[in-house]
This record gives sequence, C-alpha cells and structure tokens, in this order.
Amino acid sequence: MRLLLVNHYAGSPAHGMEFRPYYLAREWVRQGHEVTIVAASYSHVRAVQPEVAGAPREEIIAGIRYRWLPTPHYAGNGVGRLRNILSFLRQLRADAWRLTRELRPDAVIASSTYPMDIWVARKLARLAKPERAPGAVGPSRAKLVYEVHDLWPLSLIELSGMSPRHPFALLCGKAEADAYRDADVVVSMLPCVHEHMASRGLDLRRLRIVPNGFAPEEWQGPASTASAPLGATLAAHLDAERAAGRVVVGYAGSMGLPNALDVLLDAAARLRDQPISFVLVGSGHEAMRLVERAQAEGLANVRFFAPIPKAQIPTLLARFDIAYIGWQRTPIYRFGIAPNKLIDYLMAGRAVLHSVEAGNDPVAEAGAGLTVPPEDAGAVAQGLLKLAALSPAEREAMGQRGRAFAMAHHAYPVLAARFIEALR
Repeated sequence: MRLLLVNHYAGSPAHGMEFRPYYLAREWVRQGHEVTIVAASYSHVRAVQPEVAGAPREEIIAGIRYRWLPTPHYAGNGVGRLRNILSFLRQLRADAWRLTRELRPDAVIASSTYPMDIWVARKLARLAKPERAPGAVGPSRAKLVYEVHDLWPLSLIELSGMSPRHPFALLCGKAEADAYRDADVVVSMLPCVHEHMASRGLDLRRLRIVPNGFAPEEWQGPASTASAPLGATLAAHLDAERAAGRVVVGYAGSMGLPNALDVLLDAAARLRDQPISFVLVGSGHEAMRLVERAQAEGLANVRFFAPIPKAQIPTLLARFDIAYIGWQRTPIYRFGIAPNKLIDYLMAGRAVLHSVEAGNDPVAEAGAGLTVPPEDAGAVAQGLLKLAALSPAEREAMGQRGRAFAMAHHAYPVLAARFIEALR
C-alpha cells in the first residue's frame, strides 16, 4: 500500500518527539509499504527542528519519505501556535492536487493531535487516484483514516478549563464531528472511547484501538546492558543508595502538573525515616519548583537529575527497584490512558506503583505492580511500603509479567500490523 500520513508534530530519533509516526511508518516500510509523512518544520515537542528555509523540503529517514512544510515558530498555546497550525494546513491544502498525483496514496491518515487536519486529509483522499492493476475493481479514492491521540475539544475543556463556547473549542468540535462522519476508519490510542465517539456520530463498526507502543530493538538483551551507560553522577548516586541498603523508587519523564509529582514528594515526606530513596529524572514546567520544594522541606531522601538521552533510559530503569507513575484525578481519564512512560517501565521489567483512576489500568491488567487512588499521598506511601517489603524475586516476577504484557500488546511490529489490518 501507499500511505500518506499527515502529522503536524511528527519527529524521528534525530529530531525527538513525536515518535509514534516514525515507528509505525518504519514498520510499514519494513512490511513493504511506501510511506510519506507530511509534518510542520516547527513543533514545540521536538528537541531538534529540521532545517527548512522558505519552501517545503523532503528527506528520507529509515526508508520513510518526510515532507517538511515551513511554519512559523511559536511559544506557548496562544495565537502563535494557532498561526503555526493554520500555516501548516493552508500549505498542505494548496499542495493537495500535486501531492496526490505524485504519491497516489491508497490511504490518507489524519493524525495531528488536533482534529482540524481531517478537513485537508479529506480533500487529499478525494483527490487521490490509487493505482489499480488493469481490470481490477476498487475504490476511486483513497481511504480516509482519522487517528485519535486525545479527545479534542473535550481534553481542552476538562483539563485546561477552556469554555465549551470558546471559538477554538467550537472549531475543534466541528472537526471532530466531521471526522467521525466522514472517516472510513477511526483509530484511537485511547481504549475506552466507544460511548463518547458514538454520541458524536461515529458508527462503532469503523473504530479500531491501536495503543501507544515501543520499538523492541531498543530493549533487546538484558535491560542492564541494552542501552548506553549512565552519566557518572547519576550512576554514583544509584550505586550509593543501593550500597546503603535502600530501595530505589524512580521516576523518569516530564515534570508537569499532570504527572502528580507533588503527591510523590508528599509520600517521600511520610517515608523519610524508611530505607527508601526517591530518584526523579527529567525536566518540565514544574521541575524547578519541585526541586526547591524538596530542598525547603529538607527531603534528604529525594534527588533530582536532569534529563538523559533516550538511549540511556533502559539502563536507568534497570537500576530502579520500583517505578512510579501518577496522575491527577480528572474525569477525562475515564476514556483510558496510553502513556509511553508506563510502557517503558513495563519493558524494563520494573515493579510499578500506579496512582490512577482511569477507564483502563495496564499495571493491573498485567499484574505488574500495585495500583492506588490518585492524589492520595497516604495511599502512595502505603503502596510503596508494600512493594518495598517484597523480596527482589517477587518484584522481579511482577516486572517480568509487565514485560510479557508489553511485548504482546504494545510492540510496534504488532501495532503496525493491526493498523494495516484496519485499513484493509
């Protein structure tokens, strides 16, 4: 098949997030499909932006054809970001006729987090004339696929407090309804969306669930030797805590309000007299405040470290005894969760303390640790004590169940094949 994937924020190992478009496309290429990704030249989630001047630029990465459209820089979620989105969609629409004649895609996938790309993807699908063998019977246009990362505008309303009558919320709502009406296939990363999507007009026979995933080759071999070594300071601290007989509770990832790290610090304060060490690695809007809070409260059992390269993540996680992931208590999670960080924890074979209330719970499904209520420091502290009281062999058994679960349900070769099956 020839696949055209529209993802404003698509990245690659050389550029940083988002990684999902790259990993799915790479598997599709390995399976013999031709894939083109159209993305914006500037995205706030990328670590490195592609070098694009005043005109679109193309490059081949791992057999995937990337087409970068030049878009303006922005900061935050204000007018600048909206201008960036509109620039991307306007250029893609203007290029639709030439792009479809050149690529002749069998399927056009709208996958930009925000739903407004469905309008341009719909035009691309209608203009496309897939190649057919002489005498073959098939559709006169490409299949239209809408991939859901988050439920916009509902996420903006429930998480960010945006008014349902805000013009941007109304715009997102119109695009969402059009996507559910017009898409041949809707692929959702969130597992519990059926009732919501049906209420917005989707025929559920067109819905497929394809969650977040991981690349198996990044986790080959024993977790402790699968990736690059840690920096000297971080490695020395972990060695010292282990030598002192402390159980290491680790967190690796973004440090923002949705990650509920204040709850973890509250639990650390309750456990300051226990042989438990807390190690937090990452960055984010809340990082400096959290560091200052730990210092002000004298939490000697808590240490923060700067982000590390992606290649070092398996090595880091292998040094944790317990991995923590927490969430805020918010109704939006009733539709399910699909965090990359949790998949990393499972693949590292770590026992997980999961502080959540959501429509799904991979930790409980896998038997990979303990789940406690969100925003409850006492429950987090008690859960950590229970896991710390287990023998290393018992925690290892939990971790291996989690790893097996991730291999069966979240490996990108499995997910890419499931996605193609939905298209067929």
